[in-house]
Amino acid sequence: MDKNKLVITIERQYGSGGRIVGKRLAEELGVSYYDDEILSMTAEKSAVGEQYFRLADEKAGNNVLRKIVGGMGRKLALGHPKIDGDVTSPENLFRFQSEVIRELADHESCVIIGRCADYILESAGKEDLVKIFVYADTPTCVRRTMEVDGILDTKEALDKLNRITKQRREYHRYFTGREWEDMTNYDLPINASKLDLDQIVDLIKTYLRMIGYEV
Repeated sequence: MDKNKLVITIERQYGSGGRIVGKRLAEELGVSYYDDEILSMTAEKSAVGEQYFRLADEKAGNNVLRKIVGGMGRKLALGHPKIDGDVTSPENLFRFQSEVIRELADHESCVIIGRCADYILESAGKEDLVKIFVYADTPTCVRRTMEVDGILDTKEALDKLNRITKQRREYHRYFTGREWEDMTNYDLPINASKLDLDQIVDLIKTYLRMIGYEV
């Protein structure tokens, strides 16, 4: 394992603050930060319209197929994407995106948000990888959703939280065959309910020092 190189993936419950934590962490570590930038990069590399990647972003695949598969999940084989035929299928878009994520992780230290990057890089045998999951209790997620998204109605914020949480859960299960909220899949699960965002960043940096990284 190269202790001079570090790739951090952050899966995050909506409203937990995980995305903001990832950005602040990348800034403090002096490394690149990738969130929805991955969509435009994948579109450019694949020559597939960016709108297709945005429509499929962190959402499970075809509804009919998902119903057939049911709740068991289906681990997608991470081979090369097709460059002809049905190039815009959810599975093929995921393979295009996976290629970009692997290339980023191969070339530089970085923080990558969501999009099953933890599974993609673990499956590729990445050793310089730290997988984090940030979550919080419902009142905290509702409050932060209202603050960040400018939502004034508590029910509206809760509905958005539940909808996006369900999308991310199904997306992760659909493409990895694993449960998104299974904490055994992560190196550092963080309950953000009683921590402010700077404290979470400090906690991650403390963990990195404990496992041998100079941060």
